[in-house]
Amino acid sequence: MSATPNRRMVAVILLIPVVVILALWAFAWPAARIAPHDLPVGVAGSAPAADRLQQQFEQREGAFEVHRYASAADARHAIEDRSVYGAVAVTPQGPQLLTASAASPVVAQLLREAVTAQAPEGAQVQVTDVVAAPAGDARGNALGASFLPLAIAGVLSGSAVTMLRLRGGRAALALIGAATLVGVGAAALTDNWLGVITGDWWAEAGTLGLTVLATGGTVAGLAALIGPPGVGLGALLMVLLGNPFSGVTSAPELLPRPIGTIGQLMPPGAGGSLLRSVAFFDGSGAGSALLTLTIWAALGLTAVLIGGRRRARPPAVPAPSAPEPALMG
Repeated sequence: MSATPNRRMVAVILLIPVVVILALWAFAWPAARIAPHDLPVGVAGSAPAADRLQQQFEQREGAFEVHRYASAADARHAIEDRSVYGAVAVTPQGPQLLTASAASPVVAQLLREAVTAQAPEGAQVQVTDVVAAPAGDARGNALGASFLPLAIAGVLSGSAVTMLRLRGGRAALALIGAATLVGVGAAALTDNWLGVITGDWWAEAGTLGLTVLATGGTVAGLAALIGPPGVGLGALLMVLLGNPFSGVTSAPELLPRPIGTIGQLMPPGAGGSLLRSVAFFDGSGAGSALLTLTIWAALGLTAVLIGGRRRARPPAVPAPSAPEPALMG
C-alpha cells in the first residue's frame, strides 16, 4: 500500500464516526432538552389577579417573557400579530387561555398544561385557539417534516450545478429555476393536496422556493469559491445543523440556548418561520425571516457569479523573452 491509500483509509475510519456523532448531537440534543426559554406569553386583565398570573409565569426564571395587556381582545391581537404564542386572560368566569396552535402545537399544549396545573382547585380553564392549525395537520407533524426535504433539495441543486460544471450566469439561472419549480410543486402538494398550509398560495410557493434557493445558492457558492469541499461544507451547515436547529417541529424558544437563535439565522429556520407567517397569520411577523432568506440567497448567488468569473478567466501567458544578441566572434 502506498502512503496515499493509507491516509485515505485512516481518513474514512476517523471522519465517518465524527460526522455521525455530530449528526446525533445536532438532532438528539435539542430534542432532548426542549423547554421554554424566554417564551413570549401574554397576561391580560387588571391587578391583582393579573399580577398573580404574571408572578406564576415568572417563578420559572428565564422560561417566559411576559407581556401585559389591558384586555383579552388586546391579547388576541398580539397573538394574531405573532408577538406572543399565547395569553392568559382574567375574566369573571375564571382564567381564559388563548393559544395559537398554528404557531406551534407544542407550545399550545405546553401552555394548556401549565395554566391548568396552576389554576385554583375546581376552576375550569376556558381554552380558545385563536389561530388554529389546519385540521389536516393539527399536531404540525407534516409541516415540520417538510423542511428536511427542502434542505436536501437545496443541497442537491447546489451539488448538481457544481458537478455539471455550470458557471456564472448559467449556474445562477439553474439555481433560480430549480428553486422556483420546487416552490410551486411543494405548494401544490402541501396546500392543494394535503391541506397542511392554508394561506396565500403564491406567498407560500415563494417562501418554499426562496428557502430552497437560499440553501442551494449557499452550497453552489461555497463550491465556486473553495472547490468541491464547499459542497460538503454547505450540506453540513444546512442539513446537519440548519435543519435540527430550525425549531420547525416545536418552536425556536423551546430549543437550548443559543441553538434557537442560531437556527433562525439559517435558511431552514427562517424558512419555517416565514412559512408559518404567510400560511396562517397573513404575513404577520414575516419581516426578519424574509430578510434572512434574501441575504443567504443573495450572498450565495453572488459567490456563484464571482467564482464563475474567476474560473473562466484564462491564465496569464508569460510574454516571450527577447532573444539574446549573438556574441560577436
